[in-house]
Amino acid sequence: MASPFDRNTFHEDQINPFSNSNSRLSPLPLEPVDFNHGHAVPIDIPLNTSADSRKREKLREKEKELHAKEAELRKREEHVKRLEEAAARAGIVLEVANWPPFLPLVHHDITNEVPIHLQKLLYIGFATFLGVVGCLLWNILAVAAAGITLGDVKIWFLSVIYFVLGVPLAYLLWYRPLYRTFRKDSAVNFGWFFLFYLLHIGFCIFAAVAPPIVFKGRSFTGFLSAVDIISKHPFLGILYFIGFGLFCLESILSIWVIQQVYMYFRGMGKAAEMREAARRT
Repeated sequence: MASPFDRNTFHEDQINPFSNSNSRLSPLPLEPVDFNHGHAVPIDIPLNTSADSRKREKLREKEKELHAKEAELRKREEHVKRLEEAAARAGIVLEVANWPPFLPLVHHDITNEVPIHLQKLLYIGFATFLGVVGCLLWNILAVAAAGITLGDVKIWFLSVIYFVLGVPLAYLLWYRPLYRTFRKDSAVNFGWFFLFYLLHIGFCIFAAVAPPIVFKGRSFTGFLSAVDIISKHPFLGILYFIGFGLFCLESILSIWVIQQVYMYFRGMGKAAEMREAARRT
């Protein structure tokens, strides 16, 4: 009797790995390689595309507006340049306010507009204009102290009136004619300058003396008012004597300026030019 263990394990019915039999396992189907391990690749989907497009449109509109404004500015600059060139050809001087620097009110440019040989004298003339401004300012302060101490406010009001009227009149009546005369190197405005500069010198001398004509002369920080006040109020007397010294310096410097201007006026033959201009008129 045959034992069940007598069966040949290499029988053809068995799968023999070493046999040339065609009975093999069917290969597995090919699958694409997935490096994402089964996870889908994220896809960026733009959100709020309408809002972004509106922003882009607004930016484009702003750029167009800026370009239009730049073009307008260029046109205006070119127009102004053409006007300036035409004015220069016609001999018209465009005066742009540039003085004082903190609040430009008038045109003033000695360095670029006045001949070199006249600049020094004109600078000193300009110093006399600034000098009378300083004298009248100090006069306001000293007289204000005296008005408070003496209980007389009227003298302070008078000192303010001297400043408010004196400064613009000094510029209009004698400094501007001198500036224009030296700038153009002509004798047309010399007459106005000499007339009103003499009045300026007379005013400074009057203020330095301060005769007791109006309110005992205390509205001016002059010599006589200082002598009258210093005996009772030494501090006020010192303030008045300082004002007296300032008016004296202004008077002396102004006398020197008018002498120098007159010497230039005579030496350069401006007197003959002035007479010729008077005949033509």
